[in-house]
Amino acid sequence: MAWMAQATFGAGCFWGVEELFRNIEGVTATAVGYMGGQKENPTYQEVCTDETGHAEVVDLEFDPTQVSYDQLLDIFWENHNPTTLNRQGPDMGSQYRSAIFYHTPEQREIAEKSKRELNASGRWKDPVVTVIEEAKTFYRGEEYHQRYLQKRGQSSCQI
Repeated sequence: MAWMAQATFGAGCFWGVEELFRNIEGVTATAVGYMGGQKENPTYQEVCTDETGHAEVVDLEFDPTQVSYDQLLDIFWENHNPTTLNRQGPDMGSQYRSAIFYHTPEQREIAEKSKRELNASGRWKDPVVTVIEEAKTFYRGEEYHQRYLQKRGQSSCQI
């Protein structure tokens, strides 16, 4: 069995982000939850108050022989607006911030380089505000949030 790696991304509402990554070949597991805040074991309701400091994230397990961390970053950048601070579409609050939580020093280097290259590319007129932070404790979200869109037969949460 191949060695599995971990990646954690925040890119707005975690339902759509999970659905996106869940369907990538080489991603072997996904879970939605919370990372980057101060409160232990936060609930969805607490995170939504914008007072715990957590971001809604998707935690991925992936097979690096099938999909690279670079490729996952490309998918992350392509599927949300990394220039809006604490907002994705209609969703506003720090829990919706664009965030990369790295699990290894190598992931940190790759993420920082990727962000620099995206800023230099001119693709966005505004600067990329994505935070790059060391992964801390991942708090798994409530079960009804796991694979939320799949359970409802939806492919996205955009209206």
